[in-house]
Amino acid sequence: MKSLIVAAASFGGILLFLLASASANTALFASHYPWLLGLNAIVALSLLALISWQLHVLWQEHRAQVFGSRLKLRLMLMFGLMAVLPGVLIYAVSVQFVTKSIETWFDVRVEKALEAGLNLGRSVLDSLLEDLAAKAQIMALELAERSEAQRRVDLNRLREQHGVQSAALFSTSGELLATATGDLATLLPSQPSDEQMRLARKERRYAVIESSGEKDLTLRVLIAVMPAGLGVDTRFLQLIDAVPSALAVNADRVQTVYADYQELSLGREGLTRIYAMTLTLTVLLALFTAIALAFVLARRLSAPLSILAEGTQAVAAGDYTPRQAVYSRDELGVLTRSFKQMTSQLDEARRDNERHRSELEAARAYLESILANLSAGVLVFDRRLVLRTVNQGALNILTDDFDGLLGESTEHWPRQQVVGGAISRAFVEHERHEWQEEIELDHAGGLPQILLLRGTELPTESHGGYVVVFDDVTRLVAAQRSAAWGEVARRLAHEIKNPLTPIQLSAERLQMKLADHLSGADAEMLDRATRTIITQVQAMKRMVNDFSDYARLPAPELAAVDLNALIAEVLGLYETSRVQIKRKLSPKLPLVLGDATQLRQIIHNLLRNAEDAQEAAAAPCIVIVTRPGENTAELLVKDHGPGFPPEIIARVFEPYVTTKARGTGLGLAIVKKIVDEHHGQITINNRQPVGAEVSISLPLAPQPGFGGRSKKTPSGT
Repeated sequence: MKSLIVAAASFGGILLFLLASASANTALFASHYPWLLGLNAIVALSLLALISWQLHVLWQEHRAQVFGSRLKLRLMLMFGLMAVLPGVLIYAVSVQFVTKSIETWFDVRVEKALEAGLNLGRSVLDSLLEDLAAKAQIMALELAERSEAQRRVDLNRLREQHGVQSAALFSTSGELLATATGDLATLLPSQPSDEQMRLARKERRYAVIESSGEKDLTLRVLIAVMPAGLGVDTRFLQLIDAVPSALAVNADRVQTVYADYQELSLGREGLTRIYAMTLTLTVLLALFTAIALAFVLARRLSAPLSILAEGTQAVAAGDYTPRQAVYSRDELGVLTRSFKQMTSQLDEARRDNERHRSELEAARAYLESILANLSAGVLVFDRRLVLRTVNQGALNILTDDFDGLLGESTEHWPRQQVVGGAISRAFVEHERHEWQEEIELDHAGGLPQILLLRGTELPTESHGGYVVVFDDVTRLVAAQRSAAWGEVARRLAHEIKNPLTPIQLSAERLQMKLADHLSGADAEMLDRATRTIITQVQAMKRMVNDFSDYARLPAPELAAVDLNALIAEVLGLYETSRVQIKRKLSPKLPLVLGDATQLRQIIHNLLRNAEDAQEAAAAPCIVIVTRPGENTAELLVKDHGPGFPPEIIARVFEPYVTTKARGTGLGLAIVKKIVDEHHGQITINNRQPVGAEVSISLPLAPQPGFGGRSKKTPSGT
C-alpha cells in the first residue's frame, strides 16, 4: 500500500509540475502533446483504480470489524468531501477562465515587432564584434614586428589608440604574458577558457559575445600574433570591450520577451487541454490524498513498534543502515530516534573501516602495478635479507623465475649467488647508507652481463627491510667502450698516418740515390733495409685504414635488402679460396631492413675471420646459414677452427682483441658496431668438438602497405 501511495503521489507531482511549467515552456509541451495527454489519462485511471481498491479494503476491514476500521472510514469520507467539493468548484471556474484568457494572449503585430527588434539588436552586436576584430588584427600586425619586451610597452599605447577597454597577450598554452586595461579596479584581464584557446590556435582567430552578470554583454576577440622569422613562439592577443549597458539591457529584454512570446504561441493549441486535464488530475489527487491520510493516521501508533522490530532484525543480520524514526514527543518517538542514532554511528564506523581497507588495497595494487611495469629490477628483503618481493623487471633481466629464491636469505640462494653475495656484502659494508655497485655476471659461451645495483634501507614505519633496484647496463657500457675506442682509433689514425708517407718516400729515395754507389754486401743490406721499411709502412697504413674505418663508420642508410642475394654476391669473391664454403640459405627468408654496404662488410669480415682461423686446418670448411626467426632474419657463420679461447670470448667484440698473429682485432668490433646500429643482436659460441659459430639477428623490413614503402636493395646501389 505504501509503495502504491508513493507511486501515485509521484505521478501526480509530475503532472502538477507540468501544469506549472506549461505556461513557461509551451513549445516543448505542444510538440509532445499526444504523449502528455496519454500520460494524464493513464495517471487519472491509475488513481481511480487505487481509490477503488482502497475503498474495497476499507469496506472489507469494516465488515470484519478490524480495530480502527471505522475511524479510517470516517476520516476517509471527511477528507474526501473536504477535497472534492472545493476542488469541483475551482475546477469549473478555472476551466472557463483559462479558455477565455488564452485566446486574448496572442497578436500578429506584436510578434512582427518583437522579431524586428531582435534582428536589429543582433545586427548591432555583430557590427561591434567585427569592429573589435578589425582593431585586433591591426594591433596584432603591429605587435608582430616588435620584440617581446617592446610588446609589453606598446600594448597599453595601442589599447588607448584604438579605444579598447582591455588588451592582453597570452602564450599558446594560455599563460598571461602582458596586459593593459583602462579599468583601474581590475588589474588582471578575464582569462580565456581552454576551449577558446584551442579554437584560437586552430583558426588563428576567435571572436565571441559573452554575457557577464545577468544582463551585461562583453565582446572578446582572440587573434594570433605571428612574428616574422623561424623559431619564435606565436602569441595570442586578446581584446575585451564591453557592450554599452543600454544596448545590452534592451537586447536582453527584446530576446526574453520574444522567447516567451514564441513559447506561448507554440503551445496555444494544446495549452487549454493541458490545463483542463491537469486540473482534473488535481481533483482526483485531492480525493486520493484524503483517503491515504486516513490510513496514515490509523497506522501512526503501530509505526514505531514496526520500525523497532525491523531495525533489530536488520542489526542482527549485520545491516547497520539507519532506520526511519518517528518524530513525536512521546516515549516511542524518543526510542525510535535513539535507535536511529545508534545504527547511524555503527554504520559510519563500518563505512570508515571499509574506506580505510579500500584505500590500503588501492595503494597496494597501485604499488604492485608500478613494480610490474618498471623495466628495472626490484628486490625487496626483510631485516634478515630474506627475499620477499620481486618484480617482472628482475625476472626479465636475470632470465630467472626466482623459484626457490623467494622466502630464502641471500646466503642460501641455490642460484644467483653472485647477485646475492654482492647484495649481502654491500649492506654489511654500508649499513644504513645508500649504496651503488656494478657487478658482472658471466654466461657460458656468451658475453658477460653488467648490472648496476642500488640499495637502501626501508623506513622502520613500514616494518623496515631493504630494497635493491638494478638495471642491465651491458649495452650502455658497451656503447661507452665503443665510443672511447672510436676516439682512440681516430686519434691514432690521425697521428700515425701523417708521417707514414714521408717515411716511405724517404726510404725509396735512399734506395734510388745510394743503389748505384754501393756494391756487394752494402748494396744488399741497403736493399733489405729499405724493403723492410716500405713493407712495415704499408702494414701500418693498412692498420691505420682499419682504425679509420672503425672510427668513421657512417650511419646506415636503411632499406629492404635481400640477405641471400647479398651473401651470394660476397661469396663470388671467395671462389678461389682454399676453404670449402657450404651454403644453407632459406628460400623463404624475408627481406631485412639494413644498409647493403655495411651488411656486405659484415659478411666479408666473418668469412675472412673464419678463413684465417683455419689456416692450419687440413680440411677447412665454412658453413653459412640463413633462416627466418621471430620478426627477424638470422645469419649464422660456422667454421672448423680452434674456436675462441675462454679468456677472451667475453671481450671478443672489443677493439684490438684478437687471437691472430697479425691483424688489429677490429674486424669483430666493426661487425658488432654495425649490428648494434641496425638494432640487431650478435652472439658468439664455441662449437663442439671444434669450431666457432657467429649468430646475427637482423630486423625485418616493413611489408609494403604496412608502415610505408620498402625498396628491395640486394647490393646497395
